[in-house]
Order: sequence, then C-alpha cells, then structure tokens
Amino acid sequence: MDVRHCSDGETVIHFRAAGVTLLAAHLLFVGWLTLRPLDVPWITAANFEPLAGIRADLALGPAEAVRRIGGALLLLAPLGVLLPMAGGRIFVSPWVSLLRTVAAGALISLAIELGQTGVPGQVVDIDSLLLNTTGVVLAHLLVVPVCRARLRRRGVPGVRDLPHHRPETRLRDEAPGGSTPTITGVGLAP
Repeated sequence: MDVRHCSDGETVIHFRAAGVTLLAAHLLFVGWLTLRPLDVPWITAANFEPLAGIRADLALGPAEAVRRIGGALLLLAPLGVLLPMAGGRIFVSPWVSLLRTVAAGALISLAIELGQTGVPGQVVDIDSLLLNTTGVVLAHLLVVPVCRARLRRRGVPGVRDLPHHRPETRLRDEAPGGSTPTITGVGLAP
C-alpha cells in the first residue's frame, strides 16, 4: 500500500523526495567511482569465475581482504535502504520488498559491470556483482523491516485510515474498479 494516500500526505511526499534525491546522489557517486577511466600500466583479465576473485583477495592477507571485500559489499549497500525509501511503501510484504530491492540492486550492479567493459583501466568481475548484491541484501534486512515496524507502531497520521486495514465494502452490482461515473443534466445536441 502506498503511504502517499494517508491524510498527512505532505510528510510522505517529503520522505519520498528525500529518498529519491539521496538515491540519485548515491548512484551518481557510484557511477563516478566505478566508471571513470584509470591510468594504470597494466590491467588484469576479466573474472568470470564465481568466487575466484574473493579467494584471490583472501590470499592477500586479512587486512587487504577486508578492505577489498568490504569495499565491494559497501559500494551498493545503501540501495538496500534507499530503494524502499524512494518507493514510500509501509504496508508491503517483507519478502516482496526484499525481492524487488535485490533485483534492482543486482541489475544496477550488472549495469555497472557491463559499463566497465568500455572504460580504460576497469575490468569486469563477477565477484563484484555477487558482493554488491550481497551488500544490498544485508542492508535491506538490517534496516528496512525495523524502520517499517517503527513507522507502523509510531502511528503515522492517517495510516489507520488506509483501505489496507478495513474490509472492502462494495455493492453487489458494482464493478471491481468502482461504479461508472455519470453526468447529469447534459442534453444531446440537436
């Protein structure tokens, strides 16, 4: 259920606008960070073998592994929170929300990896796709259900009035989309 239908719709509009603004800013930053040309003397080959890059990072030692793997996990992790925030939904199945967010995060990560094929100094790495998507999942699971539960408990103005909480009443003859509007007092042209 969209939050924008509650009586305090202006608050919701500001909340969604903040989510969209932060999402756009984060995506611009990620695009700049990942799609800018690098001046390097040599580049490694593209990695299409899952977990090979992670194993190579772990072989470099714990400090370097944490830096590389942690960086890949954190790069798109804010999307796990910003995508649902920009959507503005409070009453939605947690599984549907997680699925939507993970799918969007994976597609954004895939677009970045595919975009890197044309950027000098950047290479495609399947492990980046896996780690970026895992970061989105972890951020979503850690933050979004707690925030939605808090918003529900806090009693966002108008939330109790949403059709989601009251049984639907419809006349037997009325179509599922509602009754057809009629215009009275309109005569036919001669």
